[in-house]
Amino acid sequence: MRYMATYDMMESFRNTNQWLGASAQAMAAYPLFSLVPNPALQWFGAWGEVTERTFARMVTKPDWGIHSFTCEDGKDHVVQVKTVIERDFGDLIHFSVLGRERRRKQVLLVAPMSGHYATLLRSTVISLLPDCEVFVTDWHNARDIPVSAGKFDVEDYTLYLVDFMRELGADTHVIAVCQPAPLTLAATAYLAEQDPKAQPQTLTLIGGPIDPNATPTDVTDFGDRVSMDQLKETMIQRVGFKYAGVGRKVYPGLLQLASFMSMNAERHSQAFTNQITRVMKGEASDHDAHNRFYDEYLAVMDMPAEFYLSTVERIFKNGEIAKNEFTVNGHKVDIGKITTVAVKTVEGAKDDISAPGQCVAALDLLTGLPDDKKASHLEPEAGHYGIFAGKSWRNNIRPLVLDFINANRPASVKNAKKAANKNAAA
Repeated sequence: MRYMATYDMMESFRNTNQWLGASAQAMAAYPLFSLVPNPALQWFGAWGEVTERTFARMVTKPDWGIHSFTCEDGKDHVVQVKTVIERDFGDLIHFSVLGRERRRKQVLLVAPMSGHYATLLRSTVISLLPDCEVFVTDWHNARDIPVSAGKFDVEDYTLYLVDFMRELGADTHVIAVCQPAPLTLAATAYLAEQDPKAQPQTLTLIGGPIDPNATPTDVTDFGDRVSMDQLKETMIQRVGFKYAGVGRKVYPGLLQLASFMSMNAERHSQAFTNQITRVMKGEASDHDAHNRFYDEYLAVMDMPAEFYLSTVERIFKNGEIAKNEFTVNGHKVDIGKITTVAVKTVEGAKDDISAPGQCVAALDLLTGLPDDKKASHLEPEAGHYGIFAGKSWRNNIRPLVLDFINANRPASVKNAKKAANKNAAA
């Protein structure tokens, strides 16, 4: 499976299904068939519509879709996505609200590189915009990155985060969601040693595998069962001739999606069956609940092979972060060197990907951080997605995170805000 032929075969399979769906939809819409209404043809057309949309979304990067924002002045302000730092494997972007006074709370939202685009955090960004200047790590699809750009592994990822934090400065609050939590912790520790003035004020780790063995799940068990040689043979392919990254070794997004779907195959199958029925009855719409979810869920990206393999080996198998043995460019990163950055962990009681116990393990590694700068929260009814984008995030977790940020801002900033509020009231 290492060769381009396999990658192109998967793309051909996807493309064929997209074509079959489009053909079925067009055939069922043929005007002559309307003379004799036939439920089978209606079902055939509905199947075609759902199938075509499903397979087309797999190779389309979703748009952020955040075009305007209503501020406290009651006016709609245009939101522009501006690139602050542009790199081969990922950019630092800023959601700039035009015509609004810059917010004092500056948040860096570290998106996962785990098969989906950063747009998976769209609702998280929207929820933070009223109170914060929001910056996001926007990772690129490896299939579009030329081989000449070189490798990208967990150490490169960590150094990207270090550079992004340096660019934003010390007046920054970092929120890492899922996969990047251990590497964001390492990047913060790296800055604590190498450039203390560039450390963020707070670090919030949400549902991340700091210590995957603290509470094993199907994800961590898979890493234990499969050897690295098996992963290289069965999971790694070379990008085909259709894309700019031709020849680059990747863990294909389509393969990742197949793994995602297989974990809850019955539920996904029922969801698509129900959607076909809704389309057939004329009850579906372009932005109904099914399409809103699956347009994002099905949009997958390839990961650089070296990043995927080094994540499995160093974070899950060897537990380098959990053991505080992680190295970057030969330098051993000591998490205990973090002494001033307030750290909060957030977990979901029903998280079946990063189970409770995996993320809160970070607090035990922070041996140099006072207890009053450590915090944790376990959301009782939340699953993995809910702790950063669902109802649990909106109603419970987001307010707690913002309170944590406010509580750990420098006294000078707090006093300046109070003075400004007092002057405004006067």
